[in-house]
Amino acid sequence: MQTVATTPAVPVAPGARRDDDGAATGRPPALRPWSRIWRYLAAAGIAIVLWLAVSVDFIAVAELDGSDDVAGRVGAALLLDGVLGVIGLCLLALRRRHPLLTAVVTGLFGMVSAASLGAAAVTAVSVSTWRRWQWVVPVMATWAWSTVFYEMVWRPAIIGDAIPAAFATLSGAFAIAMAGTCAATGYYVGARRELLATLRQRAETAEREQAAKADAAREAERTRIAREMHDVLAHRISLVAMHAGALAYRTDLSPEETAEAAGVIQHNAHLALTELREVLGVLRAHGAPAHDDAAPAEPPQPLLAQVRELVDGARVQVEAALDASGLPGGDLRGVAELPATPSRTAYRVVQEALTNACKHAPGSDVVVHLAGGPGGLLTIEVHNGPPTPGRAVPAAPGSGYGLVGLAERVELAGGVLEHEAGPGGSFTVRCWLPWEERE
Repeated sequence: MQTVATTPAVPVAPGARRDDDGAATGRPPALRPWSRIWRYLAAAGIAIVLWLAVSVDFIAVAELDGSDDVAGRVGAALLLDGVLGVIGLCLLALRRRHPLLTAVVTGLFGMVSAASLGAAAVTAVSVSTWRRWQWVVPVMATWAWSTVFYEMVWRPAIIGDAIPAAFATLSGAFAIAMAGTCAATGYYVGARRELLATLRQRAETAEREQAAKADAAREAERTRIAREMHDVLAHRISLVAMHAGALAYRTDLSPEETAEAAGVIQHNAHLALTELREVLGVLRAHGAPAHDDAAPAEPPQPLLAQVRELVDGARVQVEAALDASGLPGGDLRGVAELPATPSRTAYRVVQEALTNACKHAPGSDVVVHLAGGPGGLLTIEVHNGPPTPGRAVPAAPGSGYGLVGLAERVELAGGVLEHEAGPGGSFTVRCWLPWEERE
């Protein structure tokens, strides 16, 4: 068994910023300048308020005591408190690269510095935005330990007055509550970031899908037009090859029949060249906009009402006849109300059947039957008899997939195509297409 090595996934913050190729960078989204500034201002404001409160408390105790020893300890403690508060503010710049380490260090500053609690609060909120309880629990424990140490060890060592253990415990609980508030705030901010990132990603995905659908629709339309033109072009070339072969091998043709065959060859060759240019134009316009006012309009595709011209063009090679008695009114005027899609498909069915008859059964009798009406089915049957002896003409090269592609086209139009070979080389193609009534 082959083992495929995979790279372990790196945890990524919810709502983490992504680079241009969609890969997560592992960091929260970048903050705007004002969003960064007000966080520093909030931390500095909290630090100043707490430092002033501690200063008032310590100075009042030092004045009541009156000794130089206590005054010296108070001055040193306030200086250390302020310095650590400033260092904590400087460490805020590292909270996004090293969130847990920064939060723990600033929390430990609280053992001897009340001014550092401003930076500690901001880092606690920041680390909680990652929404990882493995990071939040150490921060809350650090806050509790620092508060208990400050009240039971540091403050008594400065002012020489011990506090009750119950008060220290209450202070620790209050510190945990404050850390929990910071953690809840961070969880909310992280969830909101993730929601915004998800909504943004969905919007971008929807835009990409819409653009892809539009491109697919344009590509499908170009492909459809190219296929339509390819079918017409293949029919024209087949007629040219059939009539040219007839002129080469038929020495019993009258001058009128020879001129008629040559005229058909010339006419279909000119049409083939024109349609070839149109096919190449469609294929070259692969990256062109779907709607270009400067681009030439696409030529109208042939409909079933034009099938008589198709039958007449095949009569040089086969004895073709059109039977439209089954249509409303008994002639081709009955297909005027036929929708465009089944009308084009029906034309292609007759075209492919006549092309095959010209290739494989030259000189045979070919009858095209059309029947049906609105609200029912359009029935098409093209039957060719055995080829006439002595009329064998070298077959034009073909892909061998004409009927396969025709069956796909009929199926896409909601119809059914059948074909079967008969005795002596005869062949029958039958097709049924839906004929919806027009409102």
